[in-house]
Amino acid sequence: MAVHLPQPKQLRDLLADLLGRDVTLSPSAPFAPGPDTPASVALYVDDSLRIGALIACDLAFSAYAGAALGLIPVADAATAVGDGKVTDAIGENLYEVLNIAASTFNVAGADHLRLHALHPAGPPLDPQVRISTLTLGRREDLAVEIGGYGSGLLSVVLL
Repeated sequence: MAVHLPQPKQLRDLLADLLGRDVTLSPSAPFAPGPDTPASVALYVDDSLRIGALIACDLAFSAYAGAALGLIPVADAATAVGDGKVTDAIGENLYEVLNIAASTFNVAGADHLRLHALHPAGPPLDPQVRISTLTLGRREDLAVEIGGYGSGLLSVVLL
């Protein structure tokens, strides 16, 4: 079997329903975090613990999505962006967002994936994880606007 690449509408519907806000997606250039670029990366594994996909988010998406889920004031999310790292509360909420996002991979006839780990924005990414975000091929690169919070970048990458 193969891993299903979620379509933008699936991601928009999931985020809008989960966050209870208007969410707008548009195509963007691939998000490619550098060694000094704060980024969150969620790793998804199959039943054999083989990494099948990842979702990489820039710091802005990480802060705004995590804050929106927990109804944390937008000013706190903006402070996190200015500080270059998400707070523990925002990181825990982002984990929930990306855990639920695993459902977009799981369609009939595709490998079943689940969230294995989240590397929240702030500390330097493990070089191997960062390199995996740069994989070309089957991927979806999106700019995401979360109503009332702000916009950021999100990339879904199949490995």
